[in-house]
Amino acid sequence: MKRKVIIILSTLFIIFMAALFIYYLIKSDSSRWQVALGGIIVSELPLLLLRMKHNPFNIPIIIGYYLFLFCSLFLGSIASFYLHHKWWDSTLHFYKGVYVGIVGISLYKRLIPEKVRNDVSAWILFLFVLSLAVFASVLWEIYEFVGDLTFTRTMQRGGNTDTMYDLLYGFLGGLIIAVYSLIKKQKV
Repeated sequence: MKRKVIIILSTLFIIFMAALFIYYLIKSDSSRWQVALGGIIVSELPLLLLRMKHNPFNIPIIIGYYLFLFCSLFLGSIASFYLHHKWWDSTLHFYKGVYVGIVGISLYKRLIPEKVRNDVSAWILFLFVLSLAVFASVLWEIYEFVGDLTFTRTMQRGGNTDTMYDLLYGFLGGLIIAVYSLIKKQKV
């Protein structure tokens, strides 16, 4: 069941992005066809996870991934939400922090055997979840910086201020999930 859902979601998103790619390529809108092409590439990640013997991610995490892709690539870049709604970028960075924190909890459950989890300090789990969310925020800002250097010049319109707000919102999202994992460690 999980395998079928991942294949269906991935295929639908790839088709959606491929249609946008072709449409904007024909219209010679280079910034949008490049985003759509990137969307095709990143939407294949869940398909690659199917090659693993035990995929650690459940359906809600996969759906959350595609929700993020849809909101950032289509709504944010192609439909210009980033330009028309100043709060959009910060909201997505906050969501990404929450999302990666949840992924961190999922990885913890997958990588640490259940018998050993009671011996792991709640603070270690807290630090793992928070560090993963912050690391994802840093990687995203590196991606934006390199993207501006090589292709778009539009990803960091606010310069250092934009970068710092993005990092703060990603940190806050991750902090919320890290605190949750600290409080609810026995249930996690």
